[in-house]
Amino acid sequence: MPAPVRFALAGFGAWGKFHAQSIAGNLEARLVAISAPSEASREEARKLYPEAQIFADSLEMIAQAEFDIIDIATPSHTHREIALAAMAKKKHVLLEKPMAITLDDCKAIVAGARDHGVHLAVGHELRLSSQWGHIKEIIDAGTIGDPQYVLVELSRKPYRLGASGWRYDQSRVGSWVLEEPIHFFDLARWYLESSGDPVELHAYANSRDPQRPTLYDNFSAMFKYANGSYAVVSQTLAAFEHHQTVKVSGTKGALWAAWSGALDRTLEPEYFLKVFDGEKLENVKLTKHSGEVFELREEIAQSIDMVRSGKKPIATGLDGLWSAGLCLVAEESIRQGRPLPVGEMLRF
Repeated sequence: MPAPVRFALAGFGAWGKFHAQSIAGNLEARLVAISAPSEASREEARKLYPEAQIFADSLEMIAQAEFDIIDIATPSHTHREIALAAMAKKKHVLLEKPMAITLDDCKAIVAGARDHGVHLAVGHELRLSSQWGHIKEIIDAGTIGDPQYVLVELSRKPYRLGASGWRYDQSRVGSWVLEEPIHFFDLARWYLESSGDPVELHAYANSRDPQRPTLYDNFSAMFKYANGSYAVVSQTLAAFEHHQTVKVSGTKGALWAAWSGALDRTLEPEYFLKVFDGEKLENVKLTKHSGEVFELREEIAQSIDMVRSGKKPIATGLDGLWSAGLCLVAEESIRQGRPLPVGEMLRF
């Protein structure tokens, strides 16, 4: 059996701790270093992972630790600096979404991976889901014909604040559209991959809080393709629990999937997937639980394979660029109150 792949983890907040668990729980991985900004987080990391080196600063960890790949789960505005520092040391990168908060930063990260000859995976873990990922397999198999319409919808209660409240700070989060809707832009674009690249996007949003009008409680966007296909991405944070729906219709049939849990990280969620091939309706039985906790484990396994074999990740740097870019176009569409062209500004 080959030696375990050595992981450094940048970030040990609420979601970073799940990353740590997923790395440590994989027999083919070894968590060798962790960076966390607060002493309380570092102390917790020392207790839970005594074999790992613990650092207060991610750049210091990159400079001093010996590792094969860095898993970056820090606040979004820090991603570019950390990723490029690791790439300069010829280290592979697993980067949480959004890959960055500006198009320039996203493009710099993609270029860094190319220029330094390292692999870059972006954490769109829903692609690895037994449910959301299986939908792509059904589409690719031609079961519903050519996809023409995609709806991805979320109803939940507000986001967590994040460590030191960073998710509610526009300077650090960039755009609230980059937080949750980015997953849904990624899925919709992935499902409509056969249609090429989106050409136009129109978005709408509002907020319950007049003091924070750009921290959207309700958000919807529609983007279309040159061949007439289109997608709708919609969410409300003014609801309860966590409920996600996907619907896809094609030239032959359609499918409908939903996921519900008290929280997004529920270990015992409810979910279903129904597929109509134009003649018969099937309730698809999923062999694995669907949910981001389970998909994160798959993401770590994929990263190990990427380091060892050079296998292309399911979500590449270009995928991350497109997903972040669609979110930023949506933000601008809301500001201007009109549809905007998409393609040229996102080409790399």
